[in-house]
Amino acid sequence: AALTGAGDTRDGAVGETRPALAGYVLGDPAEYDREHAVDLGRLLAFLNATQPHIVAQFALESDGPKRRQFLNRLQGEIAKRGIIDLLRKGLSHGPAHVDLFYGAPTPGNRAAERRYAENVFSLTRQLQYSPDATRLALDLGLFINGLPVFTFELKNRLTRQSVLDAVEQYKRDRDPRDLLFQFKRCAAHFAVDDQEVRFCTELKGKASWFLPFNQGHDDGAGNPPNPDGLKTAYLWERILTRDSLSDIIENYAQVVAEKDDRTGKKREKQIFPRYHQLDVVRALLADARANGAGRRYLIQHSAGSGKSNSIAWLAHQLVGLEQASRPIFDSVVVVTDRRVLDKQIRNTIKQFAQVSAVVGHAERSGDLRRFITEGKKIIITTVQKFPFVVDEIGNDHRGRTFAILIDEAHSSQSGRTAGT
Repeated sequence: AALTGAGDTRDGAVGETRPALAGYVLGDPAEYDREHAVDLGRLLAFLNATQPHIVAQFALESDGPKRRQFLNRLQGEIAKRGIIDLLRKGLSHGPAHVDLFYGAPTPGNRAAERRYAENVFSLTRQLQYSPDATRLALDLGLFINGLPVFTFELKNRLTRQSVLDAVEQYKRDRDPRDLLFQFKRCAAHFAVDDQEVRFCTELKGKASWFLPFNQGHDDGAGNPPNPDGLKTAYLWERILTRDSLSDIIENYAQVVAEKDDRTGKKREKQIFPRYHQLDVVRALLADARANGAGRRYLIQHSAGSGKSNSIAWLAHQLVGLEQASRPIFDSVVVVTDRRVLDKQIRNTIKQFAQVSAVVGHAERSGDLRRFITEGKKIIITTVQKFPFVVDEIGNDHRGRTFAILIDEAHSSQSGRTAGT
């Protein structure tokens, strides 16, 4: 109701309406194509509004061989590349390129603002996803331009069910072989009650791993009391808004390849930010955007909190920050501790950076000058080499501004390193 402005929609009836917080439309379960796992009605609405020539070229308005060929191609690309990459880069079908999502516009770009406004964010209640006669249904499905992004199981502790029951429902009742629940088909699956939120990026039956998506309370787990509503209202009031979700799709969610050092095999892993990661990166970016270069920050984190990903998200977004149409930072230098092998952070940043050519690893003292000359925007080095890096900047680059991210800052605050 908060997102779409529609009231109770059980049994297909729309009740009292109210102002929508986030500009979503209410999806119709009958328009969900179970064979291809897309909301066909919303997909066609988006394509008709933005690319009518695509609708005509592939005869998408009527069920037939050409439309089925297009939908099969769409389904195959989601399975291969994942929903996030498809939204970011679109789809090639025959001689045509199809845009499936328009990212947030830069300030003053009127054409990009119009395209961004054409995106269709929708929510469908009681989404019947199974193609067989059982007609199994989800509590909620979230779509962008007809493509599935999130699923939700919702519980209420007043009925003696909690987020743990929602997690168990995903593990027990949602078959990861069903098209909607296959790996990379959705960005995340959320278990939600009135007090807590958890999410999973890859359903594996009983082995599904759900992480908390809570704000934390009194230096502990959970969420703080909300005088204006449910403890979990932040999820739809702040995280699922059009602007916030577009930001997550463009800058955070990702499929990365992890190599097993023992076997040499690579395995894909879908990454989605936890609440605290999203919160800290957005807070740092907002302050740097408002105040420019020259300020210092201390970020405290616990073991297993996803620090490498937070550093990677922050580094590649700091590169794009501007004030008065000029970059705030010419380069971002990431300093890691030799004792914590910097290979992990280096690989993580390279995978998250949209253009890998912007990343350089300064292994020798002369590398930094070369990287700056070559236009490398993100430079990674170890704390042991950092004094030489500072010297190497030299007078030639005194007029430049640098953002310096120091990993494990506490472990390097002694001796010559601290003096630097």
